[in-house]
Amino acid sequence: MNRDQWNAAVASFPEPHLLQTWEWGQVKARFGWEPIYRLWGEEERPRALALVLRRRIPLRGMAARLGVLYLPKGPLLRDPADAGLRREVLDDLQSMARRLGAIFIKIDPDIPLGWGIPGQPEEQPAPEGEAWRAELIRRGWRYSAEQIQYRNTVLIDLTVGEEEMLARMKQKARYNIRYAGRKGVLVRAGSPADFDLLYRMYSETSQRDGFIIRQGGYYRALWETFFEAGMLTPLIAEVAGEPVAGLMLFYFAGRAWYIHGMSRDRHRKLMPTYLLQWKAMRRAKALGCREYDLWGAPEVFDEADSMWGVYRFKRGLGGRVRRTIGAYDYPARPLLYKLYTQMLPRVLRLMRKKYH
Repeated sequence: MNRDQWNAAVASFPEPHLLQTWEWGQVKARFGWEPIYRLWGEEERPRALALVLRRRIPLRGMAARLGVLYLPKGPLLRDPADAGLRREVLDDLQSMARRLGAIFIKIDPDIPLGWGIPGQPEEQPAPEGEAWRAELIRRGWRYSAEQIQYRNTVLIDLTVGEEEMLARMKQKARYNIRYAGRKGVLVRAGSPADFDLLYRMYSETSQRDGFIIRQGGYYRALWETFFEAGMLTPLIAEVAGEPVAGLMLFYFAGRAWYIHGMSRDRHRKLMPTYLLQWKAMRRAKALGCREYDLWGAPEVFDEADSMWGVYRFKRGLGGRVRRTIGAYDYPARPLLYKLYTQMLPRVLRLMRKKYH
């Protein structure tokens, strides 16, 4: 399949995802991954599909070619509640892992486990998520210690009018949006000429807030690819012509995502990030998007969670919490998988120590 055919197939699913697009695979191919575009059923309307990323791991003294497989926000199923289809897809993925010499295969499908915060009145369970989790455990899949993508997120409904979108926000968020406008914060659409600036702001944000980011070349490749494909708009907030914050608005098949956000220390009291988010919502809605994914919520909904402050900001924008089953690993080579999972946390700790 070519690019257009693949993306059309992804877009035909009830909940298509940006990380399953052709472009995501091509970006990853530039950084050590081999994209494998796999579908089940007829090309015109597949019953399931998955972008499978393969990375080889050369080990001294090992004649076999080893590697890992990862399905970012995949697989996609036409009907996630179809038990027969679920079994067929998982059988095939497990077989693929063994055939390709993978130590393990990781999936993190966007299959809901429930809506709302557990234990709160708005909580709603999702039976298909429980069925998936039970099936994975029965087959020997393990809940992954390495959750590459956020398991939980906050979604904003863009199908309602703008007045209703504002009404669903917390009073403080509405006030901050209007305050930023009154204080002269302006938001403009950016272009590739702004990518270096945006990366510098992103780097400043990571140092201030204590999270690790990749080298600039990765983000430039990612942003350029999706910008050229017509699936990304950079938004930049300015005060008197000075850039103070930004975000990358991704969109595909009626959905929008806020994946990268950045801000400087200057003029933070003018609340530019609130106005940025409001402009992003309006732009996504104008593009025909039905929902806006704010990309990330706490793993555990407790004030002690490191993401609690970010979550309060996102929840204030009027979104609804969506909890998914998260990432699961199938250890195709159990002994090597055990070694890999024991070593990885140590490597990550060393990286964080070096970073700080």
